[in-house]
Amino acid sequence: MMVGKQGKQWRSVCKGLILGTLLTSCMILLYCLSAPEVQFSLPDVPVPYSCSHHPAPAHPVAASNSVHAQEQRCTPKVDIMFLKTHKTASSTILNILFRFGEKQRLKFAFPSSRNDFFYPSPFHRSQVKDYRPGVCFNIMCNHMRLNEAEVAKVLPADTSYITILRDPAELFESSFHYFGRLVPLTWKISGDDKLGEFLREPEVYYDPDGFNSFYLKNLLFFDFGQDNNLPADDPRVEEGIRAIAQRFELVMLVEHFEESLILLKDALCWDMEDLLFFKLNARKGSTVSKLTPELRAKALEWNSVDWKLYQYFNTTFWQKVEAYGLERMAKDVAELQRRNAEMATICIEDGHAVDAGSIHETAMQPWQPIGEKSIMGYNLKKNVDNAHRKLCRKMLTPELQYLMDLGVNLWITKLWGHVRDILHW
Repeated sequence: MMVGKQGKQWRSVCKGLILGTLLTSCMILLYCLSAPEVQFSLPDVPVPYSCSHHPAPAHPVAASNSVHAQEQRCTPKVDIMFLKTHKTASSTILNILFRFGEKQRLKFAFPSSRNDFFYPSPFHRSQVKDYRPGVCFNIMCNHMRLNEAEVAKVLPADTSYITILRDPAELFESSFHYFGRLVPLTWKISGDDKLGEFLREPEVYYDPDGFNSFYLKNLLFFDFGQDNNLPADDPRVEEGIRAIAQRFELVMLVEHFEESLILLKDALCWDMEDLLFFKLNARKGSTVSKLTPELRAKALEWNSVDWKLYQYFNTTFWQKVEAYGLERMAKDVAELQRRNAEMATICIEDGHAVDAGSIHETAMQPWQPIGEKSIMGYNLKKNVDNAHRKLCRKMLTPELQYLMDLGVNLWITKLWGHVRDILHW
């Protein structure tokens, strides 16, 4: 009798696993392949040179090339393209851009039905919500695979192009953790140390044409619209890096995030208050794999194109810092840190991020990777004064919720989220 009950239970479990696997596969395919039909017949109507709807008040800035800085005046730049690369603290920058855009009453070029421009398909202007040829948009900042020619048909000619990079070894560890379960190639890796196993013999587990394989090799170069499977010594890699350097006014670095924001402030003529931030989408430390020197070397070798890209822009980054002035930079970073610490005291319950299970409000729950709740979030203090309550809530709001607050219909993303909730994933 007991054997019969156990047999029924096992059959039930197996059916559930099969149905769950099929449903999950269908949802992943729907999410990844739900690109709109490309509208090749769209007319090429020139975008205005600038989409600044009104001249912003000019304010003084210190000249970066003089110890005794003279007062100069500049106008904040409002036409901005931020290439949101993966696993690079880019959600934190998005929050900064969202708040700046709302403050300046700017028009965002958002995707429709999901939170990215139908990534990993190359960007096309038909993917922009409410796009019409010749319409002015100020800011574009959601995930995409860059297609520079198509972006130029949406944004004005005076647009400032900015992006951010991360040490490729650390980025690979983060991407493997976050996206690994979406890459079927990794499902056959046994044992607890899947990352180490992959890096020791990546060719065994990697197929350039495999589903979602781009997440596991030179992801940065892929995000820029380039071929992520090129060898590092291929001339097309150098050409790609030169093209990126020519287009992007500022390439920031995760490892020097605050210095990057100060350079952003300088490049766009913003105020210090525009840079205030809380670190969003951070993983709890227990889920981060510590790379040994051996694994770090293997990760850099495997992602050698990204490493070449990073080294190039690490050099240009420090050239910009030196041009800005080392003492001036240190002073401004200290001021930004002071203001952020002040805001944390005002806004955040207990002053720090908490595990997903300890977040009280659903509106403050960040999106989680499949299979675990490793992304931390915040609780808004209950007694925040009226002068700061609105700003505090906006600074703490995760990306998806902020997008919905700004009017983006994320029905595909939300549907996938409901399926995961049903399956407890």
